[in-house]
Amino acid sequence: MSGAGPQALVFDLDGTLIDSAPDICAMANALLAEEGIDRVSLAEARGFVGAGADAFVRRMRAARGIPEADHARLLARFLELYEGAVAHSVIYPGVLDALTLFAAKGHALAVCTNKPIRPTHIVLDHFEMRGRFGAVIGGDTLPVRKPDPAPIHAAFAALGAETGLYVGDSEVDADAAARAGVPFLLFTEGYRKTPVAEMPHDAAFSHWDELPALIERLTVRVA
Repeated sequence: MSGAGPQALVFDLDGTLIDSAPDICAMANALLAEEGIDRVSLAEARGFVGAGADAFVRRMRAARGIPEADHARLLARFLELYEGAVAHSVIYPGVLDALTLFAAKGHALAVCTNKPIRPTHIVLDHFEMRGRFGAVIGGDTLPVRKPDPAPIHAAFAALGAETGLYVGDSEVDADAAARAGVPFLLFTEGYRKTPVAEMPHDAAFSHWDELPALIERLTVRVA
């Protein structure tokens, strides 16, 4: 383990670095209230998160019986509300300490999320975290988003690395990492719907305090 060198580490955002579901839920309910439609619960909102804003709105529409014809209008309004949704989001315990440790060890860090890039930058700035990452890839940075592997490859390329480790919380993240051919570390306290045992992963952790040791072991394996 002592021979492990610096590694490129790429992280998902929502459900991995931050719990943003309360903000997303509040934003969704503000939109639904404008339409005179029943609210969604926090549990429902968590279940809609994972594949980007378009998928969130589609899942929300389906849950409330809103017709496809309204999709483009609702998505545009959702994105307007999305940009300022930071009031109720929180950083998961241990994240900042872990990121500080990774930087001290010389690891290159990036974010790869399906959240659109503008609200991604806003929330990272809100938590004063953007400067910790050498690259940030959003859901609209490329023509495709996760689970397509291209955004993960783009994040590693932006760090000047051919490969590295990917850390996420969802089925979309697990699929994207598998398709990208990189080891995947699963944060079990995020927004996944599938039991941990049924999700492909190289290691799993329930608290960020556990991650540095896992990174060291997997760094040795992929170095």
